[in-house]
This record gives sequence, structure tokens and C-alpha cells, in this order.
Amino acid sequence: MSNDSFFHEGMRQLQDERETRRIADRLNEKIVHSIFTDENRTFIQRCPMVFVATADEHGHPECSYKGGLPGFVRILDGQTLAIPDYDGNGMYRSWGNLLVNPFIGLLFIDFENQSRLRVNGSAKISADDPLRAEYPGSVFIVRVTVEKIFPACPRYIHKMQLVELSEYVPKTDYVPPVPAWKKFDEFRDALPERDLANGNNGSSNKSEP
Repeated sequence: MSNDSFFHEGMRQLQDERETRRIADRLNEKIVHSIFTDENRTFIQRCPMVFVATADEHGHPECSYKGGLPGFVRILDGQTLAIPDYDGNGMYRSWGNLLVNPFIGLLFIDFENQSRLRVNGSAKISADDPLRAEYPGSVFIVRVTVEKIFPACPRYIHKMQLVELSEYVPKTDYVPPVPAWKKFDEFRDALPERDLANGNNGSSNKSEP
């Protein structure tokens, strides 16, 4: 693998301006890989969140947060991982991008231990994926075929402690509460029938979508 396969001209320009081309090439040589290691697996399995970057057909970016129980992002083999999609606000700005542009970037952060891992690749979204049966409450499964995996410098990660997992995270034999925003008057009449059938017929003003 050539170093230039990992860096485009814009990256190279800034590297040259800051005299970091050599260290960038060394980092690429030493830490960038395309197969999940045991350490990568352990790290991802304990993460209750991931930040997702996608772009539309014009390259306009979207970044979103996805959360679940620790290990909700699952490594299926050396170069494939799966992410469940749970009910959200229905805009599908991140996952919808995959239908027109499959490239994806994932950022896993462990705030308590101040470490992070980046995963880049391409993804497909499917409502018919057999893994849905293993994820209560999932709507789609996103399978990512990995191209690059690499840790990133943790120096600016603020040390934070997880107080509790969200009560809205789906799990076996558990029905999450209805989010308050689905009861807002300005949204309630636009909800799909399945939400109306699930009791979103009250009034609330406590949180935003």
C-alpha cells in the first residue's frame, strides 16, 4: 500500500506547510490497518456510542451520534461490522446518505479511559438483514465493510464518567418509553400510524427531537 493511497492533495498540502509529511507517512505505516485486531474488538465491544459521518451525492456531510447498550456495534469478521438503527426522528439524514453515497466514517470514543478509534469504509443499509432478530427494537441493520482502522491521538479527549445508560435504548423484554417530543402538538398529527397506535396521543413540552 502506498502512502499516497491514504492522503489526498489537500492533506498533503497541509502536511507540507506544517512539515508533518514524514510523521504522517510513519503513522500510516505503523498504526493504520484494514483488519480488526483483538484490541479493536475489545474496544468497540465496550462502547455504548459511536459518531457517524456520511455525505450525500454532492459530498455535503452529515455527522450524527448513535447510542445503544455496550457492544451494540458488533464486529462480524475481520473487515465487517454491524450497527443497528433504532427509532429516531425519522429524518434519516445519515443513513439515507448511504443510499446515494456508501462511504462512511465512524469514531468510537471511550471518555472514561480517554481513547478513541476511527473506522472508515463503505456501508449498506437493510431492513431484511437477519441480524435484526438479534437486536430488539431495530429498524435497519447497517453493515460496514472496513477499509481503514486507526487509533487517534487522545490528548484532547476530556475525561468523563458514564452516569447511566439512556432509558430509551431497546433491549430484550423491555419497551422503552415514548419520547416526549412525539407528544408535541406540532408533531403529533404528522407521526406515522405505528406511533399513534403506541400511545403518542398525549401532550408534552419537555424535550426536543
